[in-house]
Amino acid sequence: MPDIANPAAETILRGSVLVLLQFDVCEEIRLDRPQELGRARTVQQPSLKHPAPEFVRYQRPPVVEQLETLVLESGETLQGEIKYYDYGVVSVIFELPFADGWSKLIRLASRWVWEVDFAAQATAIVRRSLERAAPALIKPHKQWLSEDYLIFHVREISGSPSVADLIHQHGSRIAQVVRGDTGQLAESECNEVLQSRISYYANDLAVIGWNAAFLYDSTSGAETAIQLLEYANSQLLEFRHYDDLLTDELERVYKLVDEGTGIFARWRLARSATRLHTVLLDVAELTEHADNAIKFLSDMFSARLYKLAALKVGVPDYKDLVTRKVHTAEELYRFMVDQFNQSRAFFLELIVVIILVIELVYLFKGQLF
Repeated sequence: MPDIANPAAETILRGSVLVLLQFDVCEEIRLDRPQELGRARTVQQPSLKHPAPEFVRYQRPPVVEQLETLVLESGETLQGEIKYYDYGVVSVIFELPFADGWSKLIRLASRWVWEVDFAAQATAIVRRSLERAAPALIKPHKQWLSEDYLIFHVREISGSPSVADLIHQHGSRIAQVVRGDTGQLAESECNEVLQSRISYYANDLAVIGWNAAFLYDSTSGAETAIQLLEYANSQLLEFRHYDDLLTDELERVYKLVDEGTGIFARWRLARSATRLHTVLLDVAELTEHADNAIKFLSDMFSARLYKLAALKVGVPDYKDLVTRKVHTAEELYRFMVDQFNQSRAFFLELIVVIILVIELVYLFKGQLF
């Protein structure tokens, strides 16, 4: 693998590397019970980046509290915070300040993207925080799904280049950071990465990848992008949960149907249909809950930024999977209900015939005597 470029005068970047970790821990978190959430405070709306009366508003804002320090095996020390979302997701962000050149940032990105298992190292910290918040957790999950994402937030670059100059001079390095690769990427791969970029002003930039993002903006300006990346990853986590839930339920129903649809087996289908319908209602409710957690009211730029982030991390793909499985489950539900109704109709007809036979027996028996 070729070495990264090493210019004579290394450009200095100042900012932070953010490690975003998210865990699906339960069906719902009672945010109206702050006594169980310790010193957590409600997340404030991000400051306006450009004039708009309202742009991003949580339907039910998450609450946040500080976490204990995370110390990596490399000795790096990260400060963190944890957010509780009402739809059962906890989001953890650890931050490492950064002030060095492109070469060091690229090496750091490669090591953190591919070599460091942040979820495994942070799980113990998250579990200790959730022990106190346990009374606020509704239907906790025994096994947690998790997602991790890296955000390289650069506040300052020596020379204060515009976005056009930054792309022209350092576009290949930005692509390496987003991909987490120390090798010199092909021009086509660099172009592929840089196609997923978005800017509002001439001096701000967001380049979104599937597992990392590069932000060039002020602290207040990047706040919205960070929250939207966080929200997009939380949605991905929720749809993964729904996908697993529906997969398990469909496998159970298929096995039941394969066992036969005889008269008595159809009565078992009725109970399974009720359970499947309950799962469908839960999925519909939780999906709507997650979809409506944040509202885009008047800022089309924020809406475009969110759609780009959701597309890159894979939210639409998992949402399509869930949608297809919901349709399959609905068809199975109708099939099972029809089978049960046929069985019930047959049983009722059989009862009627038996009653008629008994009446006829008594009728002829009375005539004989």
